[in-house]
Amino acid sequence: MGSEVRVTAFVSSERDALRTFERLFDEFDRLDRLLSVWHANSDVSRINAAAGRRPVKVSAETIEVLRAAKQVGEWTAGKFDVTFGALSGLWKFDHDQDNQIPRLADVRARLPDIDYQAVELNLDRGTVFLPRPGMRLHLGGIGKGYAVDRAAAILRADGINDFLIQAGGDLYASGARSNRPWRAAIRDPRADRIFAAMNVRDETLSTSGDYERYFIRDGRRYHHILDPDSGEPARGCRSVTIVARQAMLADALSTGVFVLGPQAGMVLIEKLPDVEGVIVTDRNTVIVSSGLTERLERLHPPTDAP
Repeated sequence: MGSEVRVTAFVSSERDALRTFERLFDEFDRLDRLLSVWHANSDVSRINAAAGRRPVKVSAETIEVLRAAKQVGEWTAGKFDVTFGALSGLWKFDHDQDNQIPRLADVRARLPDIDYQAVELNLDRGTVFLPRPGMRLHLGGIGKGYAVDRAAAILRADGINDFLIQAGGDLYASGARSNRPWRAAIRDPRADRIFAAMNVRDETLSTSGDYERYFIRDGRRYHHILDPDSGEPARGCRSVTIVARQAMLADALSTGVFVLGPQAGMVLIEKLPDVEGVIVTDRNTVIVSSGLTERLERLHPPTDAP
């Protein structure tokens, strides 16, 4: 999933915990093989290969993730769209990053194939169909969160309730760390330090930012979070952190709100139950949702840099 995964737990039996950890990491591997575009035989790759031709039978997990993705797509007016994979090969921000800006005409030619509403889910048959040949799914903005939720379920099923899961920008905190609360930090988008922190318990935190995979050309920052309406890197935010009860939801919302922009994004956060957020705008302004104003500890202002 393109991320390092770390798990910490406070347990009575180290041997039993290590066995649980093995099952947990096996589950991450299994879900990666189902949901990642980097595996030729994954559910997502098979769906993409059959685009415009036929429905594909997939796992219940893939259906569950796609249903959630559609819901977040609706909440964000389409700004969270898992069919942004149609732009693959134009913008390169993974291992193939080349710091090149694709031709605008090439980007625009693919925009009609970005449409999460066109994805056909048949719940009775367990199939997924992309009706246009150029459509491509990419679950990079939601799949990792789903895997974190599954990992938390495995730990709790084995009686481990005090744990912390970290997977890239996604964090799940349960219980406490030796009778002390877990502490979550929010990174300064323009410096290698944190600018805010908060105590977390039985909740998840996900951050999307323009500082992990990017390049700068003529003073503008080009990053991997793309606006499905323009096909270009989203503008308006430097980072978005979502606090919620479900990692899959937080993962998708951090991306969707980032693309939606700070004003509309915070309006959405305030509307959703059990969802809070912190947004750092492209003007370096920090916006905090009402439910976090008393919880968030601001350590220093974010660095004011391009």
